[in-house]
Amino acid sequence: QVQLEESGGGSVQVGGSLRLSCEVSGDTYRFDRLNMGWFRQAPGKEREGVACINWIGRTYYADSVTGRFTISRDNAKNMLYLQMNSLKPEDTAMYYCAADPLGAHRGGTCYTGRGYYNYWGQGTQVTVSS
Repeated sequence: QVQLEESGGGSVQVGGSLRLSCEVSGDTYRFDRLNMGWFRQAPGKEREGVACINWIGRTYYADSVTGRFTISRDNAKNMLYLQMNSLKPEDTAMYYCAADPLGAHRGGTCYTGRGYYNYWGQGTQVTVSS
């Protein structure tokens, strides 16, 4: 099993920044073999992929956050991060981190489709106000 716990959410004004963290634990998989992703879900909307990072550090971003968000990982600490800058009201959502245990078998890439991820955190709320 893999346990994930997000932190770092909060309320911020337009243009502000937040850094989300996700602590990963469990003894079934090595963290440095997992692909990791950040997702978000706004009220009344589907959960959407924001960014992912594969097990060797290759990243991918949704168009809506490219240039503003940065995903990173610290394999020594089993931690995943999402630095969010230039926040907009439309970034308001519950943010979730997720783990893909087949990361090392994905051909050197990662995916932001929900179906690739077997393990999810409980989420952390981000609210951006104007």
